[in-house]
Order: sequence, then C-alpha cells, then structure tokens
Amino acid sequence: MTTAAVDHHPSSDQDEVGGKRTFGAGRGLALLLVITGAAGLLASWVITIDKFKLLEDPSFTPGCSLNPVVACGNIMKSEQASAFGFPNPMLGLVTYGMVIAIGIGLLAGARYRSWFWLGLNAGTLFGV
Repeated sequence: MTTAAVDHHPSSDQDEVGGKRTFGAGRGLALLLVITGAAGLLASWVITIDKFKLLEDPSFTPGCSLNPVVACGNIMKSEQASAFGFPNPMLGLVTYGMVIAIGIGLLAGARYRSWFWLGLNAGTLFGV
C-alpha cells in the first residue's frame, strides 16, 4: 500500500497568513494590470510633457487636442488641471507605476489582504 501527502492548501484564491485572510488573483488579472498600467503610464508621461510645454508656451497645441470639438488645451490651462498644486498627470506617473508593480507582484504569486484590494478599488474609482 502506498501513501501520499494530503494537500491542505485551499484550491481557491484565498489563503490564511497569521490568522488573516489573503486573496490572490489569476494570471489574467495580473496581466491586465501590467498592460493597462503601462498604457496609463505612457499616456501620463505624454500628457505631463505636453503640460510642461504648455506652461512654457501658451500657444502650444497638446497632442490630445485632435480637433476643435475634442481638445484638451483649455482643460490643461484650467485651475482644476492642478488641483493639488502640481499638474494632475503627474499623479498618473506614480499611480500607474503602482498598478504595474501590483500586477507584477501578482504574477510572482503575491497575495494581498482584503483591505488592500478595497483600497485598490477605491483608488481606481477616485482616479476615474
């Protein structure tokens, strides 16, 4: 008769660490976070550069101004474009980098507590 070790690890994406539940995510969500985070980081970089060029030359036309109907130049000149005292696209440089780091962590097998996931969802909702 042969014996085999019993796998006590739950088959779901939940785990217990120090009496606290942690949650992981599938490869699809991890890749989605990395890809969309990289796209957002690129967009934030371009808009930040355009904002600095607009501060240097008020007649500069940003790349996001496609036509008279779809134009972001007036919005970038408004007070709301610097709600915290610095250009808002600079927030994207930080936050999209964090999204990429979370996605890479998930690809590496990281598991996060429920408060982390709630904070991530609240942050992305605030960013919209």
